[in-house]
Amino acid sequence: MAYNRLEVCYLYPMICFPNGKINLGLRVVSKRPDGFHNIETLFYPVPIRDVLEFLPADTFQLNVSGLPIDIEKENNLIYKTWVLLHNKYKIPPLQVHLHKTIPPGSGLGGGSANVAFFIKATNTYFELGLNKSKMKKLAGQLGSDCPFFIENKAAFASGKGEVLQTANISLKGKYLLIIKPKIQVSTQKAYSIIQAEKPEIRLSEIISKPIDQWKNILLNDFEKPIFKLHPEIGNLKNNMYSIGAAYASMTGSGSAVFGIFENKPILKNINPNNYFWAGKL
Repeated sequence: MAYNRLEVCYLYPMICFPNGKINLGLRVVSKRPDGFHNIETLFYPVPIRDVLEFLPADTFQLNVSGLPIDIEKENNLIYKTWVLLHNKYKIPPLQVHLHKTIPPGSGLGGGSANVAFFIKATNTYFELGLNKSKMKKLAGQLGSDCPFFIENKAAFASGKGEVLQTANISLKGKYLLIIKPKIQVSTQKAYSIIQAEKPEIRLSEIISKPIDQWKNILLNDFEKPIFKLHPEIGNLKNNMYSIGAAYASMTGSGSAVFGIFENKPILKNINPNNYFWAGKL
């Protein structure tokens, strides 16, 4: 029995697995006339993953499982992405299921990854014929760090986070530990208390050094003000070093903290109320 493309679409769902990211350094360089900030950072993809599945439907539906998201459908980035694609490329209503394992409000980029992977998946599913450049432009309309996840490779980011340049760095073989306390850090609040300052050493120069030299020079400008507001997050970073991390940092504007280890870390005194992930890169 032969099926046309649309019939095939209705028979088989599309499933993808959006991954998270960490920030290796994050400098807030200057405030922009539009109220945003220029930053310098390095986005590095990490293998923590949500699950995103969709199938054409009569009306748009969004179901969420896993970690809770306290956002109305109209404000959800998946819904906003569908509206953008529906208006621009006439994709049909979809029944979407999002299983969250990347904690919201953590600085791990789960929401941004969902946007980018949704765009890539619909591009394949409906044969929209969009190249990477067009997909990045679409993703950039939903969030500054969404374009990174289109190529999903280590990249230096500047501007608001949307200006990307491939970074020649690999952490393959290293061990990664991520811990997020039950603290939500508002990105808007974080930027309201930050002091913009141009860094003295270029990020590319720092990254070229061995990891064990990063500790005092690869900085996240959000740490000082956020640690002052939430000392528990700062304690998590100190604990990473106490169990042998070669480098540890808060990612994004928080509240997750990660440690990079040469050897598999021995986990102890992990608060069961905290989210944590450990694995080999």
